[in-house]
Amino acid sequence: MDAEELLRRIRAARDWAVREEQQLDAATRAAIDETDVLGLTIRSSAFEAVRQALDEILRPGTHENTD
Repeated sequence: MDAEELLRRIRAARDWAVREEQQLDAATRAAIDETDVLGLTIRSSAFEAVRQALDEILRPGTHENTD
């Protein structure tokens, strides 16, 4: 696989993670049961972490620690 194909795959994975995160965030807002909210929040956080990691690969310095 060449660099362009790898970049295309990373972008596709990032876009997928964004969609999943958005769907889970919406489901979390609509959920009533505390257990459901917790589970959805955890799943959303996992996709957020994936998205942030892929963002950092695509655009280094995007998530630099500013503390």
